[in-house]
Amino acid sequence: MFDIGAAELLVIIIVAVIVIGPKDMPLAMRTAGRWIGKVRKVSAHFRTGIDAMVREAELEEMEKKWKAQNEEIMRRTAASTEAEKGAPVMTGPPPVGEVEGERTDGDVSGDQVKDTQSGESAASKSDQ
Repeated sequence: MFDIGAAELLVIIIVAVIVIGPKDMPLAMRTAGRWIGKVRKVSAHFRTGIDAMVREAELEEMEKKWKAQNEEIMRRTAASTEAEKGAPVMTGPPPVGEVEGERTDGDVSGDQVKDTQSGESAASKSDQ
């Protein structure tokens, strides 16, 4: 952190022993340790706050990007829905017997009109 080498640390310790004295050295070291701990806590708190701000900024940026993509998707979906409304609807093939020109057993057309009472066709009655 401070880039202090072994020789520099030895000089600091010798100066501290001469200035403070050996009798008060434990108290001075304890006080220095407390101050170093407080500085580390403040530094960590500050770093955490900056990291949180960076994360929030990144999240806001991502939310803007996602919102733009969502609007684009919604616009495309709305356009395709509009296009589908004008398009003819595909249905399956008609059931057998409903195809134009196809007759089933009960269907009669033209001069073959059924007599509902006897069940015979009018054409066969006229032949008799």
